[in-house]
Amino acid sequence: MIEVDGSMKSGSGTMLRLSVAFSAITGRPLHMINIRARRSNPGLRPQHLEAVLTAARLCRARVSGARVGSMEITFEPGPIEGGSYRAEIGTAGSIPMLIMTILPICIMARSRVRVLIEKGGTDVRHSPTINYMRYVFLPVLAKMGVRARIRVLRYGYYPKGLGVVELSVEPSRPLKPLVLEEFGQVEAVRGISVCTFLEKRKVADRQARAARELLAKEGLEPDIQVVYDRSNPVQRGSSIVLWAETDTGVILGADAIGELGKPAEAVGREAAEGLLAELRARATVDIHMADMLVPYVAIAEGRSAYLTRELTDHLDANIWLAERIMGVRFNVSQVNGLYRVERIA
Repeated sequence: MIEVDGSMKSGSGTMLRLSVAFSAITGRPLHMINIRARRSNPGLRPQHLEAVLTAARLCRARVSGARVGSMEITFEPGPIEGGSYRAEIGTAGSIPMLIMTILPICIMARSRVRVLIEKGGTDVRHSPTINYMRYVFLPVLAKMGVRARIRVLRYGYYPKGLGVVELSVEPSRPLKPLVLEEFGQVEAVRGISVCTFLEKRKVADRQARAARELLAKEGLEPDIQVVYDRSNPVQRGSSIVLWAETDTGVILGADAIGELGKPAEAVGREAAEGLLAELRARATVDIHMADMLVPYVAIAEGRSAYLTRELTDHLDANIWLAERIMGVRFNVSQVNGLYRVERIA
């Protein structure tokens, strides 16, 4: 039995999501206490509950304590099956966060997995945007052999959500190690600026223009696609993701979302400033990718290594869990002002 105290390290939902994923992958039962103990509203929220239940369906797990507000669960996994599944968050809870829970499980399935995720947020605070997942996260994972696709059927924003996303995953075993230790030279900067039912105010164009102007001051010429979406007439919103590609295979990303009272220009500049911070540091993965990669590096055979500009609480927590549950070893060292995260073979 894996025993995890959710108040350790970051004390966040990340501890729950990754513990459940590792339990399903290893086939070892999980007992977790003090779930999200450090949050102002501790315990399972609707999005965390649905992540646990969707993971359980994927591996036919028996679960106890799975209810909103619960601070303790037991998760007893079975074999990871392929097939089609459905998840429904029911709030503006993050669809990308649910994907982060189940994707490591899906790649270990016996056959293709398709998950339709409904009534959630595609672009919400404290979470990667769905287009970051599509254009930064999955392309980096593809270097390790992960074969997955995300299709957006309806964008969803705070406070109602109502987004719909389809995740398709092919079995991807064994994963290849990821070695990104050289920044190289920037070959391209790209982006997607999207807004839903805000075309009259030209929100997507304004986000893109502000980002282009800031990046141009650094000598960069980004190719930013502007998307005027009409998929969700009930919930308006916007987001932008930017990414840079180098000749050594590095992909760095940054994103931002629109909010009430936040000018579109501020959204574009926020994403551009985030990308510039990564480029100036000459990191090989961005600060969000650094922690999101940990479970895949833990699963892969052999040495992986990458450079990030910040050792975040999420990165620290994910490494701690991977070492504790998966029995792997990581080493984090400072190199030229960056942190090298190394999974030791």
